[in-house]
Amino acid sequence: MLSVTDCRRTAENDSGAGLIPVLMNLWCYSLLLLWTLFGILVFPFVFGLCRLLLRWPADRLVRWFIWLYGRGWLLLMSPFVQFRREQMGQIEIGKPCLFVVNHLSFFDTYCMALLPVHDVTFALRSWPFRMFWYSGFMRLARYLDVEGSSWEETLSNCQGAFSAGGTVLFFPEGHRSRDGQLQRFYSGGFKAAISTGVPLIPLCIDGTDQLLPPGRKLLRPCRIRLRALESIDTREFAEEDGHIRLRKLVKGRMSEALEDMRSEGPQ
Repeated sequence: MLSVTDCRRTAENDSGAGLIPVLMNLWCYSLLLLWTLFGILVFPFVFGLCRLLLRWPADRLVRWFIWLYGRGWLLLMSPFVQFRREQMGQIEIGKPCLFVVNHLSFFDTYCMALLPVHDVTFALRSWPFRMFWYSGFMRLARYLDVEGSSWEETLSNCQGAFSAGGTVLFFPEGHRSRDGQLQRFYSGGFKAAISTGVPLIPLCIDGTDQLLPPGRKLLRPCRIRLRALESIDTREFAEEDGHIRLRKLVKGRMSEALEDMRSEGPQ
């Protein structure tokens, strides 16, 4: 029986063969490298100037810079990838919240530049912090290493982000899905939302498994959609083991939303 990803890849065979994918990979990887080098080179000057003008804390300023880097990536990919964001009105700009999003591809984090907010602290596993060209920025942005930190440290860092008016984003699966289906959800993000009392907003991303799924090196043209689901008041889950009820509720809503998104076909 074919998995969701297998069916979707079969449907995209025409875009995965011929000259267009060759041009796409030459274009995207070359410009991504140049964009990354450019970002590294200009960062000290932009950082220093914006510190003087905006008076933001250093970590928030770095998160803004990373969001701009992601917006640039969206522009570089746009000749070959159609991006669509949906129901972003669920997100109240300037109000702390915790996002959870499904995980399909290395480029899921780049697609978070589709969000209408830039002050997003990512909660990640340890391996991204070993990418030397990104790790310095991630640490300056005070991203959370959920594998390398204790629960108390993670919760304290989440509370600090919320107290400053920012948001925190978790990938509850902890790793990329290889069949397009939602995998087991871990409880960390749900516990953090309940403990801090902030709203939880599920996000559903679709299409990045066609762009670059796990185990593949070459990019393919695709359509990517990011949808925000209804905000959930986590204060209603304050009972003991309430995170389990919240986790099941969110996974069910995300599963239904992803099924709807995929059944709607190209937008």
